[in-house]
Amino acid sequence: MINKLTFGVLVAGTIISTSCRHSSPQHTKTSPQVNVQQDTLPAPSDSKTNFSKVIGWPSGKTPLAPAGFTVTKFADSLDNPRWMYAADNGDIFIAESNTILSGVKKLGAKISRKIKTQNYGESAGRITLFRDSNKDGIAERRFVFAENLNQPMGMLILNNHFYIANTDGLLQFDYTAGSTSLSGEGKQIVSLPAGGYNNHWTRNIISSKDGNKIYISVGSGSNVAEHGMENEIRRANILEINPDGTGERIYASGLRNPVGMDWAPGSTTLWTAVNERDGLGDDLVPDYITGVVEGGFYGWPYSYFGQYEDPRMKDNPNPELVKKAIVPDLSMGAHTASLGLAFYDNKAFPTHYHNGVFVGQHGSWNRSELSGYKVVFIPFEKGKPSGKPEDFLTGFIADASKSEVHGRPVGVAILPDGSMLVADDASKVIWRINHEK
Repeated sequence: MINKLTFGVLVAGTIISTSCRHSSPQHTKTSPQVNVQQDTLPAPSDSKTNFSKVIGWPSGKTPLAPAGFTVTKFADSLDNPRWMYAADNGDIFIAESNTILSGVKKLGAKISRKIKTQNYGESAGRITLFRDSNKDGIAERRFVFAENLNQPMGMLILNNHFYIANTDGLLQFDYTAGSTSLSGEGKQIVSLPAGGYNNHWTRNIISSKDGNKIYISVGSGSNVAEHGMENEIRRANILEINPDGTGERIYASGLRNPVGMDWAPGSTTLWTAVNERDGLGDDLVPDYITGVVEGGFYGWPYSYFGQYEDPRMKDNPNPELVKKAIVPDLSMGAHTASLGLAFYDNKAFPTHYHNGVFVGQHGSWNRSELSGYKVVFIPFEKGKPSGKPEDFLTGFIADASKSEVHGRPVGVAILPDGSMLVADDASKVIWRINHEK
């Protein structure tokens, strides 16, 4: 079904939906345009599991990038480096944080043992600072910037403050550019709901372009509201606050687990990567990236990818919300665990990559065959996807028949010099990707 505002196409198994709904200003109060979906997704089916075994990288072996790019090791010997933040002065901050195994034991002893093969367990609760003083792509100096944190992930420098998004709250510290550590315990300016299904503990943050607002991604506390919606207050949302923590409101909702966030170059649209629900089969539900509509609702838990109703919600339906559910902009494939997201706003890579977006696919367990375990690139034109996802950084799967992987890419960051960093948390490495001119 197609109307004049919206159309959807299926390209090589990838759904791309296009509409005019992002043409309004960032803070408009008008209702979002709801997409009309096409019948392109399969029916739900039996769900399977396939937990990868992380075997690490042999000496001299690296991930694979397209011709003309080089992949080198920027830093190693980290404790689950999940997320990165690049300061304007070139300092690189790494959040060393992990899924705590006790939070997934309820899945069963057998599954818990398999999860251990993905290096889940204790969380370092630390932020490490790397400084590449001579700008040769290798970090010579390393500092413990902050520690004794509670599963930190998102980081932000704004108005002489350093913000850290713990799983249970947003901390604000006084900060001077070039500092090698934070002093004091910081001030918690927002309390956040903690705990939850599998690894929905991550909290990412980003400021508005003018610095007047901060956005916080908060994943759901369950797979599909199996513990009741009363346990999902302020979850499956992107929250908006003032830099001092006041003025909280829900910017967008129904986003099961939004993680990566970034602003599309040349636009006022905030984009996010969303990790969708489990338990509906190998090919459901697609993870996705989408431009976020202010005030928009994206379906969780009642429906997915627009108005596809989740059969597990039949005893607790919400047809009025389902009618409002927005179809995301771009499917990233089911169970790819698409988490990292960064737009390429530099010029060092070839023109093809300018203004496009890189997405780190961590790989998931709820599929009979491994999917994800790579970084993909999506070209953009005029602030919208102009093609299907392209493999960019691969080679993470060592032997699919044995479910063995070298590592698991997650966070993606673009550095001031135009190179890119990819956090491989399971193998404890940060990779640097540079283009040879």
